[in-house]
Amino acid sequence: MSELITAELVDLDLSATTKDAAARSLAERMVAAHRVTDLDGFLADVAAREAQMPTGLDGGIGIPHCRSEHVSAPTLAFGRSARGIDFGAADGPADLVFLIAAPAGADDDHLTILSGLARRLMDPEFTAALRAGDDPGTVAALIRGAEPVPEPEATSPIPAAEDAAPAGDDAPFRIVAVTSCPTGIAHTYMAAESLTAAGLAEGVEVTVETQGSAGFSKLDPAVIARADAVIWAHDVEVREKGRFRGKPLVDVGVKAGINRPAELIAEARRKAERGEIAAVPQGGEGPADGADGGSGADSAHFGVRLRTYLMSGVSYMVPFVAAGGLLIALSFAIGGYEIVDAKSVADHFVWGQMDSWAALLNQIGSAAFGFLVPVLAGYIAYGMADRPALVPGFVGGAIALTVDAGFLGGLVAGLLAGAVVMAIQRVPVHATLRGIMPVLVIPLIASAVVGFLMFIVVGKPIAALQSALTDWLNGLSGSNAVILGVVLGLMMCFDMGGPLNKVAYAFAVGGLADPTDGSLKVMAAVMAAGMVPPLAMALATTVRKKLFTKTERENGRAAWVLGASFITEGAIPFAAADPLRVIPSVMAGGAVTGALSMAFGCTLRAPHGGIFVVPLIGEPFLYLLAIAAGTLVATALVVLLKGARRTVAVPADEAGATAAESRVGVTA
Repeated sequence: MSELITAELVDLDLSATTKDAAARSLAERMVAAHRVTDLDGFLADVAAREAQMPTGLDGGIGIPHCRSEHVSAPTLAFGRSARGIDFGAADGPADLVFLIAAPAGADDDHLTILSGLARRLMDPEFTAALRAGDDPGTVAALIRGAEPVPEPEATSPIPAAEDAAPAGDDAPFRIVAVTSCPTGIAHTYMAAESLTAAGLAEGVEVTVETQGSAGFSKLDPAVIARADAVIWAHDVEVREKGRFRGKPLVDVGVKAGINRPAELIAEARRKAERGEIAAVPQGGEGPADGADGGSGADSAHFGVRLRTYLMSGVSYMVPFVAAGGLLIALSFAIGGYEIVDAKSVADHFVWGQMDSWAALLNQIGSAAFGFLVPVLAGYIAYGMADRPALVPGFVGGAIALTVDAGFLGGLVAGLLAGAVVMAIQRVPVHATLRGIMPVLVIPLIASAVVGFLMFIVVGKPIAALQSALTDWLNGLSGSNAVILGVVLGLMMCFDMGGPLNKVAYAFAVGGLADPTDGSLKVMAAVMAAGMVPPLAMALATTVRKKLFTKTERENGRAAWVLGASFITEGAIPFAAADPLRVIPSVMAGGAVTGALSMAFGCTLRAPHGGIFVVPLIGEPFLYLLAIAAGTLVATALVVLLKGARRTVAVPADEAGATAAESRVGVTA
């Protein structure tokens, strides 16, 4: 753990001039140190994280970072740039660049080290020592904490909390804070350190709970009770919000906690003086990690919150879809479609018969599919009202299946369960009952209410609507089918893994819960269109290399595999670098592919897999033709648009001529 960074991972003369080039240069050192197994795959993960939120910080610091399955050990690479590199910080380019790589399943000890580094970056003496260091080994030791930070010639130490406190017997103003970020590696802890330091300087007692990757230790309830105000600096949902009920609240994004902590403390004081009390839900656990929170979902626009709730349910449903769908598809490949009529393998399983194995796979996959609607409903409710909403959400989803309300019934059941629980949470209760509310009273009452609504009030109308939708899908032909294919293709390619993409995908996989000819066509069109963006960018970087930087050409090689595997996010680095040309081009290609897939009558029973499930696709040759056509259209457009702007010579760094970019990388 102590060798998180070595001299070989330090570049004191980083020559890259763009953040992509800087990340590649430092990542290549990680590859050489055998800490990263796939350069392009890792850089795609870094780019996806960067697309969520810029990683530049005030004070000349850039901290690109991510979790990635291509990282073999937690690693840190450091680069120092004389020219500065734009990482999106408000005060200008960064001259200190830290590339932080964490394995997808990194343990808490390693992540604690990374979080410690993030805190030290808020120390001006530490960053000054990094700027002055002239030996890679010494700088690496300094970053690891093995080398003490040199004492500056003149210091102005931050006053101790007791020295900064107001004179007299009055207690200091007390604030409790929660910090969190999507990855939970760097910003979470930097915001905590920044708020703590600002509190010391202002004579305010600040206690911070970091809801990051290196553990989640709850604040002492007594500390919360004594607090005069609360600050949430977060980009994912705060867990267990109800603990902070009844306090003045400042609710902002995590970067505000890093860049302007004194302002947040002052705002908290003003709200406390005015007696402003925030409306915080009572009790329960917070929603799923990684839920889309931004600057606080409670204060967000209703449409943003609704999307967050739905995406929470879809994100938990997708693994069931993938596992169940691929098992069912594999069973069809082995035993044919008639395998659905096989007897239960619990009573009729013969080891040496392939049909028995096909039936086993089919029945396991069908069991997984049986959870789709309850899981969707349960976690929509969870995203709305925390853990107490899980039971009524699952119950409502199960009832949706019972009354044949299907996927739409699951959506409604989840929203109903969340709304009912939120309403109950707002009812004042005696302190003696608060302990049993989340585990007994709320699930009991909410389940009864949601069950009544689903069985008696809304279940049958939703079932009728679901039946009408199924009949419409089955009756789609000609221009109607083509139009639906165009719409689905545009949605899949607009944000490449974002909300619109997920809505289209959720619509498709919802139909697999009760497959019909129409829903299987929709699934085929959605997957085909989702393959187009990375395939088109891969082809464009191959046929017109001069239009792309060396970094983009390297990403293009990985995009072949990503596109073939139906990982639309493989095109994100290209879209982030040139959205006005890339996004319209791939949308056009996706629309063509979706339209052709529907027109050809292609069907698909697997929810994922790309070209690897082509044998399971109805009309496979026409399906591949649709993908090829869309890819060619998108490629032609992006080449045309990029070529039209190149009226001047390409700078050397864009042409990939920098020393940092000329090293040989490892491709997928």
